[in-house]
Amino acid sequence: MGIHGLMKLIGDYAPSAMKDGEIKTYFGRKVAVDASMSLYQFLIAVRMDGSQLTDSDGDTTSHLIGFFYRTIRMLENGIKPVYVFDGKPPEMKSGELLKRSEKRAEAEKGLVTATDKGDQEQIEKFQKRLVKVTPKHVEECKRLLTLMGVPFVAAPCEAEAQCASMVKAGLVYATATEDMDCLTFGSSVMLRHLTASEAKKMPVREIHLEKLLAELGVTQQEFIDLCILLGCDYCDSVKGVGPAKAITLIRDHKNIEEIIEKGKKLNIPENWLYQEARRLFKEPEVMDPKSIELKWSLPDEAGLVKFLAEEKGFAEDRIRKGAAKLVKSKSSSTQGRLDSFFTPLASPVGQKRKREDTGKLKGPLKKKPKAAATGAKFRRK
Repeated sequence: MGIHGLMKLIGDYAPSAMKDGEIKTYFGRKVAVDASMSLYQFLIAVRMDGSQLTDSDGDTTSHLIGFFYRTIRMLENGIKPVYVFDGKPPEMKSGELLKRSEKRAEAEKGLVTATDKGDQEQIEKFQKRLVKVTPKHVEECKRLLTLMGVPFVAAPCEAEAQCASMVKAGLVYATATEDMDCLTFGSSVMLRHLTASEAKKMPVREIHLEKLLAELGVTQQEFIDLCILLGCDYCDSVKGVGPAKAITLIRDHKNIEEIIEKGKKLNIPENWLYQEARRLFKEPEVMDPKSIELKWSLPDEAGLVKFLAEEKGFAEDRIRKGAAKLVKSKSSSTQGRLDSFFTPLASPVGQKRKREDTGKLKGPLKKKPKAAATGAKFRRK
């Protein structure tokens, strides 16, 4: 679910924290991808168009072909993805999970009614609500990524928290997800729509946390309280508090304790566990990024053919073509980003001062011909 209304708040109060660009601009970047979000997107997409890809046993395979081609697309654009899978949900999320379970029960009843009436539009709507990522889906995707030579991380708890920790540690450039709470967990850069299909032709939206906090005029601590006010997965929302009211309250009072003390007219939920939610955002359970080793390797073409073609029923020639693209992208990605190859040389003035200060190589520097190029000079790292 993420954070209610946060995207609208950013658009209204901190638009300069966002910028849109093309996928190719992330050439050479390492990006942590929310795997569970991607899995859900593929399953939803299939349900929405009224069909499912299945193998000979009737098991859904859309998540596999989706992961296969979307990952190839990122690699072809020079991006190095590392998928991060959810672990066990925190205990505080049990309330949210219960709500989802209740909604699933309602959707099941709605599906039966719609089926009896033959209402295809309603059937597809309720089927979408019943989509669920299973452990089998996850294990199959991990097997596929291993065969493709793409790394993944099994988070001990929330994937967004693990992604954020990897960004903060400098292990990757950004978190790619649609869940806004990766910013609440402290990811300095967030990428939305990076994993969107080419058919949607959506620009990649990049959000910078530092710019966001500066434009909102809040600290990270205050931002966490702001997100809790807006509504998160860990505690009940405050009814009647939307983006405009939430940012005003935080700017005026700085924290939830002050808001509760002075905001007499607010409908604060009974036994509101905002302090526990705050702690989860500040100190989430994550794997130490220093213990994570990321390695992108050549694909196992024979393994891919066996898994996707022989076991799952996909066309062998398409799988082999995909494997060839993976090999090609691996060789091209070794070029890296252009800005990582060069570092500016010290200016002549700086060199002269250094020489005079150290007492070495005394005397004026030789003047260069006027025809020589001016400006910064570079050398390879």
